[in-house]
Amino acid sequence: MKIPLSKPWITEGDIKAVEEVLRTSYLSLGPKLPEFEKRLAEIANTKYAVAVNSGTSALHLIIRSLGIKDGDEVITTPFSFIASSNCILFEGAKPVFVDIRKDTYNIDPGLIEGKITEKTRAILGVDVFGQPAEWDKIEKIAKKHNLDVIEDSCEAIGSEYKGKPAGSFGVAGAFAFYPNKAVTTCEGGAVVTDDENIYKLSRSMRNQGRGEDETWLYHTRLGYNYRISDINCALGISQLNRLDKIIEMRNTIAKIYSEQLSEIDKVITPYISLEVTKMSWFVYVIRLKDNFDERKRDIIIDKLGKRGIETRNYFEAIHLQPFYVEQFGFKEGDFPVTEFVSERTIALPFFTTMTEEEIDYVVNNLKEVILEVKKL
Repeated sequence: MKIPLSKPWITEGDIKAVEEVLRTSYLSLGPKLPEFEKRLAEIANTKYAVAVNSGTSALHLIIRSLGIKDGDEVITTPFSFIASSNCILFEGAKPVFVDIRKDTYNIDPGLIEGKITEKTRAILGVDVFGQPAEWDKIEKIAKKHNLDVIEDSCEAIGSEYKGKPAGSFGVAGAFAFYPNKAVTTCEGGAVVTDDENIYKLSRSMRNQGRGEDETWLYHTRLGYNYRISDINCALGISQLNRLDKIIEMRNTIAKIYSEQLSEIDKVITPYISLEVTKMSWFVYVIRLKDNFDERKRDIIIDKLGKRGIETRNYFEAIHLQPFYVEQFGFKEGDFPVTEFVSERTIALPFFTTMTEEEIDYVVNNLKEVILEVKKL
């Protein structure tokens, strides 16, 4: 059996939605764009949404809309996809890392205030693997120190924290729709916000800095080509029409995984704060127990691959990425919890249409491989 790490769920309805756009003259900046944005704003319970070509672009537009610039600092997490930090560097600002909680893998609010300086402008938190960060605590700290809060919810569309939807916290949030996400537009992302200024600036800058009337060759500020096509938007609308079903199916897969994996002695299954969190699963990531030699993690990944099961270490610590080490001088030991978790995590195959037979195959082979590796 060959089982990929992820794959999108594309239906005949999705294909039809894309075909319908291809039969019109509106392939970009057409009617599907505002329709998609309206749906996203409804899901995030925000006034506005600005659809763009990636989650990275969405985060960059938020950073730039807030006027964050060279010399400023933004507090964020080193355990994330690298875009959440890179978007800070795009504007010449400095990402200031705060270590994570060992259970949720999200930024630890208790460590944030110790990193605030006179240069700090914002806190950029990440809803890691679909689990929202502790936004009430983060927003309380931000209010005390007059800082903006940015929610990187690129992995968490449909999740909720204490009854509020992911994307609705802080001054703005970002969604992403890469093919491994619960909802995909192939490539795509969105800014969601209640802030009219962020909305207007993001709309302008995604389209080469054009003014509010979007006159074609009239540019009022520096902008980018961060546009998303109507083809992508049509696919996104079709996918959002079954978002509840997608969340339900992925929750079922995660539940089966957790039940079966509980029988494996050396594996820690994902911890979810069920009392405050409604989960929209992005990936299913296990961690090897503390007393298991972390150097054997990569051997496990390799052996599973030879059995047709694609897995991956998830995430690598951002502060130990080569150009972050070169630019900022980070070293091993700077963020010990992040490093500990990063060395022990394994993302298992996880996608909306995954079958119980496929789950059984993954779990049974993981059991066998761990027994083999323990003997090495």
